[in-house]
Order: sequence, then C-alpha cells, then structure tokens
Amino acid sequence: MLRFRQLLLALNLIKYSEACFTTTMATIDSIPLVDIDPSGRFKYVLIKAKSGSREKMFVRGFSWGSYHADIYEDFESKHRGLDLECLGGGRIEHSPESKKILVYGYSMGFGRADHSITVSLLKERYPSYSSITFSNEGY
Repeated sequence: MLRFRQLLLALNLIKYSEACFTTTMATIDSIPLVDIDPSGRFKYVLIKAKSGSREKMFVRGFSWGSYHADIYEDFESKHRGLDLECLGGGRIEHSPESKKILVYGYSMGFGRADHSITVSLLKERYPSYSSITFSNEGY
C-alpha cells in the first residue's frame, strides 16, 4: 500500500511539473515587455527571462521601489516558473505630457543595465513618443 501511495505521489508531481512547464511556455509570451509608472522619475530593472529555448527581456520601473531589488523581487514573485536574471538597473524619467523618456544611471546592487536594450523596448511600447534616449551619466 505504501508503494502504491508513493507511485501516485510521483505521478502527481510529474503531472504538476508538466503543467508548470506548459503554463510557463504560454505565459512568457503573455507578459508585457514593459511595465513602468505612467509618469515621474523612478528606479527600473532590466530582466532576462528564459523558458525552455525562449528568452525575452523585460523592463520594470516603479516609484514604489525603494531599492532596485524590490522591483526585481516583485517580478520574480509573479513569474516563479521562469528562469530569471536581473541584468542591471538605473532610473527612468518619464514625461508623458512632452512624450519623452530618459533612461540613465545604475543600480548599486545590480550594476548598470544596458540602457540601449531598455530604450529599444520602450520605443516598442511608446511608438508615438518624440524622444526616448539614454545616458550613462548620473546615479
């Protein structure tokens, strides 16, 4: 009887892990590439996510993040099935009224993100903006 229960438990774990893998594959494509505050100056992180052979970059930036790690950990908690890596951080100055975004600075904990990747993703998300640029100056 004990072996039968162990076998059932093992089968359930296999089904669970298969379901997680299938869900992960479906969700990596459904996660928005960019999620930032609608305006203001705030910290951001650039995150690389992998699911099987799929790999994507994500930008997350919010004023509620006291530390870059807060923003990364929030993303991580929402997407546990993915293999995640924080590639660095910085700051974003978002001015929707003038349709401008400036990406700059670095994260003390994660280092400087490749701002050119961030700018590329922001340009996809905000195609009507007149200026989306970066500077490696500043904190």
